[in-house]
Amino acid sequence: MPRGRSDGLQQKHSVAFLFIVAFFLGFLYVYGGSIFGSQNSGSSALEYGRSLKRLGSSYLGAEDDNGGNRDESLASFKQGEGEANIFSKSFPVCDDRHSELIPCLDRHLIYQMRMKLDLSVMEHYERHCPPAERRYNCLIPPPSGYKVPIKWPQSRDEVWKANIPHTHLAHEKSDQNWMVEKGDKIMFPGGGTHFHYGADKYIASIANMLNFSNNNLNNEGRLRTVLDVGCGVASFGGYLLSSDIIAMSLAPNDVHQNQIQFALERGIPAYLGILGTKRLPYPSRSFELVHCSRCRIDWLQRDGILLLELDRLLRPGGYFAYSSPEAYAQDEENLKIWKEMSELVERMCWKIAAKRNQTVVWQKHGSNDCYMERGPDAHPPLCQSDDDPDAVWGVNMEACITRYSDPDDNRAEGSGLAAWPARLTTPPPRLSDFGYSNEMFEKDTELWQRRVAKYWDLLSPKIASNTLRNIMDMKAYMGSFAAALIDKNVWVMNVVPHDGVNTLKLIYDRGLIGSTHDWCEAFSTYPRTYDLLHAWSVFSDIEKRGCSLEDLLIEMDRVLRPTGFVIIRDKQPVIDFVKKYLSALHWEAIDSSSDSVQDGDEVVFIIQKKLWLTSESFRDAE
Repeated sequence: MPRGRSDGLQQKHSVAFLFIVAFFLGFLYVYGGSIFGSQNSGSSALEYGRSLKRLGSSYLGAEDDNGGNRDESLASFKQGEGEANIFSKSFPVCDDRHSELIPCLDRHLIYQMRMKLDLSVMEHYERHCPPAERRYNCLIPPPSGYKVPIKWPQSRDEVWKANIPHTHLAHEKSDQNWMVEKGDKIMFPGGGTHFHYGADKYIASIANMLNFSNNNLNNEGRLRTVLDVGCGVASFGGYLLSSDIIAMSLAPNDVHQNQIQFALERGIPAYLGILGTKRLPYPSRSFELVHCSRCRIDWLQRDGILLLELDRLLRPGGYFAYSSPEAYAQDEENLKIWKEMSELVERMCWKIAAKRNQTVVWQKHGSNDCYMERGPDAHPPLCQSDDDPDAVWGVNMEACITRYSDPDDNRAEGSGLAAWPARLTTPPPRLSDFGYSNEMFEKDTELWQRRVAKYWDLLSPKIASNTLRNIMDMKAYMGSFAAALIDKNVWVMNVVPHDGVNTLKLIYDRGLIGSTHDWCEAFSTYPRTYDLLHAWSVFSDIEKRGCSLEDLLIEMDRVLRPTGFVIIRDKQPVIDFVKKYLSALHWEAIDSSSDSVQDGDEVVFIIQKKLWLTSESFRDAE
């Protein structure tokens, strides 16, 4: 006989016990927030979530925590419920082991779903998003002892160890000055595998190799956007900022875990990505310089397909700076690789601009002339004429050369762009690709200057000059929101939705950076990496596509730092919908005035995320 069913009395006691436990848990759930309250730490609200519901390691299904289908809330949004009908929703909290979850870059998901991926081409480091029935529909908790991040510019050199409690890189790279443990902080001396004596000296040496004035890599404003492949903890990108150069620091979530997490915690622009089988989420001709310092990439694989992806991303006359043993070592294996790589880039119409010590800098040809001089059977071949070099979301890389398509491309000085900072407000040449006029561009720039000024008026009671650093514009259009912030000490990840007008190349032409993305999926970043999210009509857009608005709220909460802000600019029914979830997300409206700031039929709603800890984190913090 099965245990526990030997007599009826024991069964009755079990039922009664379960009923009492269920009642007690329900009481905590409904009244826990008011019982336990909140406390302040410095200027930040710190909510001790001792009463928060916990969710274990299993995936939730499509049903919400209230037992109803999530389509009910979607239907209420469509009906446009008014203020009087707003009621609280709830979300459980994920298990603490998921405090660094990246849903579309989760290796556990790959193992659980038994995906058949080709490890030799790094498919396991590319995006693989969970289906709806396997999503974690819960809030990501902060790690034990989490603190509000150190502010920029101090954060470039030090972060709280509790916020990213991973120190293996400090030990593994101890002789290379990547990072050093010091008490409750992790320090970043500015070193790297090939620049032990500091990124600043290394950057100046590259500028000197290229004969740029004053050893300044920005080349009098002509070099502005950089892609740093295999960036480590992004010290190269961090030290470029003082030269008015902005780098997209790129690395995968590989054996050197948390590189990008450290970069973003420091306040340095960065993105989780890999040169694998898919194009990187950036348009053609985005970068003046691509950098690879001991990035351990086999550039000769698959007919040079990875170098050809860099070629797609480089502007006419752009540079590839390569610091690696292949560039200087004299052993047989490295000499062989150097010979083959030199032959490949020569066929790609690159030439050596400079070579010194451990570093070689190649320069991309500035026109189609070189391509036309090659024989008809030359390899790599030119891409087909119908290939769209700016189509990137989920598009496979191809081993072919992206040719220049119009006369404006054939200019070696960066596609005819103005020098920085004039580039920011000068209508870019590629406006004509969209049929946009210079007047449209200028009006958009002026419009967002007014809007951003109004945002700052609303935020001013809550922020100081150094409160914000990492900002994301979730629907960037031409990048005018970011352009209006240029006098602030911030950087902006400009996101262009993949299903809209592909204006990301205009953003890069302005000297800004960003990425293509699908907001029906999770973004490629660690939790708690942005101080402010700007969502202009993003909710309305994905609602039209039938995607879950609740999922978007959970994702926004995942990437938002505690004490960070959300600015929603959308229609009133969207604002009403979001208000139902403020308590569940531990968000709070800044003030009532934000509800009445009108711009046509759009409403501005500004929210702040509270700093809360789980009971486990709270015990460690004590």
